[in-house]
Amino acid sequence: MELHSFQPGDKSFLAEDSPGGRFSAVFEDEGETGYFYAVDISKADQIILDAVHIYNAANIADRARKSTLEIVWSEDGLNCALLINGFAHAAFDFTAKRGFCRTNFPNFPDDEERPWPRSDHSWSDDAIGWL
Repeated sequence: MELHSFQPGDKSFLAEDSPGGRFSAVFEDEGETGYFYAVDISKADQIILDAVHIYNAANIADRARKSTLEIVWSEDGLNCALLINGFAHAAFDFTAKRGFCRTNFPNFPDDEERPWPRSDHSWSDDAIGWL
């Protein structure tokens, strides 16, 4: 695990592959919003499995201060979490095929062609029980 310094609202990108190398988790702040992505890198086209909203930069009261960002993985490489300033904001469970975030956004009707449910991204502390 490596801490990365960033400032919310400044363009940032961080990707960390799972210990097993099959999955990756990606954080991206494109200047207005921060999102966290679950990616299957075992396939040539590197499919985005799920995406969860982390923040709108305009709504962060202390966005002028530098923050730390890290993506941590469980030892088996099947769970990961996004930590900002040491606090978990989102997580992915690759076994359960589920994303969790504190904003519970975005939510869309589930699609039978997509293996991950997209209708609920509500937070659960169980999502980071492995930490």
